[in-house]
Amino acid sequence: MFDLNNIIRPNIKALKPYSCARDEFKGEASVFLDANENPYNAPFNRYPDPLQWSVKERIAEIKGVAKESIFLGNGSDEPIDLMYRAFCEPRVDNVVAINPTYGMYEVCADINDVEYRKVELDENFQFSAEKLLAKADEHTKVMWLCSPNNPTGNLLQSTEIEKLLQAFNGIVVVDEAYIDFAETVSFSCKLNQHPNLIVLQTFSKAWGSAAIRLGMAFASKEIISVLNKIKYPYNVNILTQKQALELMSNADKVADWVKTLKGERCKLIDELQNLEIVKGIYPTDANFVLTKVKDANATYAHLVSKGVIVRNRNSVSLCGNCLRITVGTPEENEILLKELKTLK
Repeated sequence: MFDLNNIIRPNIKALKPYSCARDEFKGEASVFLDANENPYNAPFNRYPDPLQWSVKERIAEIKGVAKESIFLGNGSDEPIDLMYRAFCEPRVDNVVAINPTYGMYEVCADINDVEYRKVELDENFQFSAEKLLAKADEHTKVMWLCSPNNPTGNLLQSTEIEKLLQAFNGIVVVDEAYIDFAETVSFSCKLNQHPNLIVLQTFSKAWGSAAIRLGMAFASKEIISVLNKIKYPYNVNILTQKQALELMSNADKVADWVKTLKGERCKLIDELQNLEIVKGIYPTDANFVLTKVKDANATYAHLVSKGVIVRNRNSVSLCGNCLRITVGTPEENEILLKELKTLK
């Protein structure tokens, strides 16, 4: 049975969080003399809302998640790191993750001095809940899943995710950075069913806003309160908050971007399949295509020499001679294909 109190680090449980000026006073006033701010250069002279309530309220409307169940961070990397700091005792606890997957899970484990255990995906880039559970022990605090996965592009089987959520007494993270490009619903709709579930999403992909660095974590109110307790006071700046609100007021435009990219993804796959150097294209639910070629290193070097940059995944487990190709504009995709057609 999952009990959040059993997996929080003792020092975090006992921590008295920093209280900033904007935590102690909430509301409107005519004179602010509490935070040692410069009274000039409005609105940039004032500290931003430390809990970003205006942004969370709009996200709650769009995502169908209670605002109290939303954590906002400096990209998804911030909540990823906070999970180690909240739940994993360095040199004692461990985490389990599918392999291959997003590299920051392992980097953050190394930074926090937490053992990172990998479980290889099968030939279809799917995982077995049984195998992940077999890798765990009494010190396993977090399981990492990325769906659609990076760099493979495919959705993980929801039935296996459900098995893991029901059987594991620690945190299960489902990273859905690419969920908007998939034909499925988010696991965020199951937060009430699974108190150990954390779902990550981002403004970097479908929302076209990688530059503003805004990541989202959806979880129970209790888990969100732990993350809020240990985050830096003003972790999301006012420029990012304003840009996010403006972007969400044009959600129809974002939907058009996603629709266009899905169409271009289909066209790109069709064209790639006809190329002599292409040996395989893996099913994708993301805005990129994992493509197996004759010689990934040589193909990558050729594309770089022509100013076309893709990601060489040749050295990644199960991805030998694979390139990860992001779906671009029709013009960008055409340039890519033109250069690939020159190779034999």
